[in-house]
Amino acid sequence: MRSIGAIVTHGWLRLGPRFLPFADVGTRELPLGRLLRLALFQVSVGMAVVLLNGTLNRVAVVELGIPVWIISVMVSLPLLFAPLRALIGFRSDHHVSALGWRRVPYIWMGTLLQFGGFAIMPFALLVLGGDAHWQGPIGPIGAALAFLLVGAGLHITQTAGLALATDLAPPQVRPRAVALLYVMLLLGMLVSSLIFGQILADFSQKRLIQVLQGAALVTMILNVIALWKQEARNPALTRAGRATPAFRDSWAAYLRGGRVTRLLVALGLGTAAFSMQDILLEPYGGQVLHLTVGATTELTALLAGGTLLAFGLAARHLGRGADPYRLAGLGAVVGVFAFAAVLLSAPLGSAVVFRIGTFLIGFGGGLFSVGTLTAAMGMTQGDESGLALGAWGAVQATAAGLAIVLGGTLRDVIGGLAAQDALGAALTSPAVGYGTVYALEIVLLFMTLAAIGPLAGSSAAGRKTASNSFGLAEFPG
Repeated sequence: MRSIGAIVTHGWLRLGPRFLPFADVGTRELPLGRLLRLALFQVSVGMAVVLLNGTLNRVAVVELGIPVWIISVMVSLPLLFAPLRALIGFRSDHHVSALGWRRVPYIWMGTLLQFGGFAIMPFALLVLGGDAHWQGPIGPIGAALAFLLVGAGLHITQTAGLALATDLAPPQVRPRAVALLYVMLLLGMLVSSLIFGQILADFSQKRLIQVLQGAALVTMILNVIALWKQEARNPALTRAGRATPAFRDSWAAYLRGGRVTRLLVALGLGTAAFSMQDILLEPYGGQVLHLTVGATTELTALLAGGTLLAFGLAARHLGRGADPYRLAGLGAVVGVFAFAAVLLSAPLGSAVVFRIGTFLIGFGGGLFSVGTLTAAMGMTQGDESGLALGAWGAVQATAAGLAIVLGGTLRDVIGGLAAQDALGAALTSPAVGYGTVYALEIVLLFMTLAAIGPLAGSSAAGRKTASNSFGLAEFPG
C-alpha cells in the first residue's frame, strides 16, 4: 500500500508542473495562496480596463446617445498618465515613510483614485448624456475627471503591485510569478466582461449606477485583500534623510549601454503591432467575412485562449532558464504568421483561417509580453525594480493606446478612399482599409525582430556575476 501511495504521490508531483505551469510557482517565502491573493490587484485592474475600453463605450454611445468623439477623448485620457509609470515606479523604490512601506502607499493611493473615479462616473455620464437639468461644462468636466482618476489609479496600482510581487518572489520563480499575475489580469477581464454584459443586458440608468459603484466597492475590497500582510515593514529602507538618487540619474544609469533602450524600442514596436487590431478584428469579421454577431463575439475567447496558452508555456520555459529575448522574438514571428492568416482569410473567404489567425495573435502577443517584461526585470540594478517595471508599463501602455487610435484612423481613411474609387477599380473592397492596417502590423513586427534580435543570448556570459543584483540575471537580461 505504501508503495502504491508513493507512486501516486510521485505521479501527481510530476503531473502538476508538467501540465499546470503554475503549480510549482509557490515557495516557502511566497506560497501559492499568498501569491494568488496578491494577484487580486490584477483582477481589479482588468475590471477597470474592461469598463473603460469596452462596456462604457457601448453604453455611452448607444444607450446614452453621447457622441462617439467625446467618448473617444474620454477613453484616451488615461493614456496621459501612462508615460509617468516609470516615475511612479522610481518613487515607490525610494519612498520615504515612517511606517517602513514602499509599495503599499502607492497601491493604496491607486485604489482610492479608482474608487473615486468609479463613484462619480455614472452621474457624470448621465449629465453628459443630457439627462439632467444642468447644462454647460459640468458633464464633460465630470466625465473627464472620472476617466482620468480611474486611469491614473490603475496605472499606479499595477506599477507598484508588480514591483511588490517582484520584491516578494524568490529569483527562481519570478518569471512564472509574473506570468501568473498576467493570467489573473486576463481572467479578471474575461469574468468581469461576462458579468457586466449580463447585468447591463436590460439597460437602465439605475443599473448603470449600480454597476459602476459596485465596481468601485469591489476594487476596494479586492485590493485590500491583496495588500493584507504582504509587504514587510522596513523603516530603515524608507527612513527620511537617507541618500536617494535623483530620477534623472537613475534613469540615465538604467539606460546606460543602450541595451535597455533597444529593448524599449522593440517593446514599443511590438506592442503597437499587436494592439493596432484591437478594435478592428470583430468589424473585419462582420463586414468582410459576413460573420454573425455571435461568431464575432467568439473572437474574444479565441484571443484570450491563445494568450492564456502563451502565458502558461512562457512560465514553464522561463522557469527552465529560457532566453526571454528569444521568447519575445518567437512571439513576434508567430504574430507575422497570424496577421498573414487574417489577411488571407478575405481572398479565401475562410472564417476558419480567420479564427486561426485570431488565436495566433493572442498566442504571439502573450509570448511577446511575458518575454519583454521578464527581460526588463532582469535589466534593473539594486532595489529599483519599480523603475524597470514602470518603464516597461509606460512604453507598453502608451504604444498600445497610440496604436489603437492609429489603426482605427487608418482603417477609416483608407477604407473611405477605397469606397470612393480613389485607389483604383481593383481596390474598392471593404477589406482594403483593414488589410492596410494588418500589413502595417506585419511590417512593425519585422522591425521588432530587427530591434530585439541583437539582444538574444547577449548576456549568457554574465549570468553568474549578475545573479545577485536583481535575481533574474540567470535569465538573459
